[in-house]
Amino acid sequence: MQRKGEKRAKQKAKINPAWVFLTPWIIGILIFSGIPLVSSLYLSFTNYSFVGLPELTGLRNYINLFTNDTKFLDAMRVTCLYVLISTPIVLGFALLLAVLLNKNMRGIGMFRAIYYLPSLIGGSVAVAILWQYIFGESGAFNQFMAHFGFHFPSWVGTPKYALWSIIFLKIWQFGAPMVIFLSGIKNIPSDLYEAASIDGASGFRQFISITIPMLSPIIFFNTIMQIIQSFQAFTPSYIISNGTGGPVNSLLFYTLYIYQSAFGNFQMGYAAAAAWILLILIAACTAVGFWIADKCVFYNE
Repeated sequence: MQRKGEKRAKQKAKINPAWVFLTPWIIGILIFSGIPLVSSLYLSFTNYSFVGLPELTGLRNYINLFTNDTKFLDAMRVTCLYVLISTPIVLGFALLLAVLLNKNMRGIGMFRAIYYLPSLIGGSVAVAILWQYIFGESGAFNQFMAHFGFHFPSWVGTPKYALWSIIFLKIWQFGAPMVIFLSGIKNIPSDLYEAASIDGASGFRQFISITIPMLSPIIFFNTIMQIIQSFQAFTPSYIISNGTGGPVNSLLFYTLYIYQSAFGNFQMGYAAAAAWILLILIAACTAVGFWIADKCVFYNE
């Protein structure tokens, strides 16, 4: 009995320091994430406009979003198009460059740093403003093309092309997934490629049969992260459209719509309901991704 008591005392002594170190993190999560999350869920069922107390309205906010708010549907359409188009292009471009940069050559480190640089500055306000000027009607891009006899309208001011200009800005920020792909490629055993070469497999065949399957966990991770980041995109849409989401709601990203509802129309309860729909949408996409991963992702255990 005495030995059992001593073992329990030792176990408690081991556990207690861990909780001591975890306590600040737990408190921070509760204060800065847990409480705001619960508060926003409560506000999503209320009519609240910063003045007075929230008034419970039940599911009215959610019903109005899907039945009476065409702007909500436009924001959902634009954001889903942005996610579906930009995500595979970014991942494909990042993977291609990672393969090309996986070479032992002089100055390769400098090239990797140069290709990663756009990801450090690509999401900033300054770059979004620069993008607005470059792809404006009299911007640098149209002036350059005019030398070859091509004349284009404003890329960011025309509904047909506005979203594509922001998609191009997203593609430009391929550095982070590229670095992750590069680290994954370096961890693939070289003897797999040597055996494939002996069997006469071409470089493309080795890429399809070895690189892609061995990188599937990293491809899955990058895909989920890019989807989440794309759904949460805000700065390019806000800066390039001057906060309006125009022209004709072609740049009305979902996050910008939430911002307009909360701080433009002072409908905090309505914006909270829209934010929870975004959370559910991201969670659903992530769940589908994990379901697909169980069938397609190869883990080399």
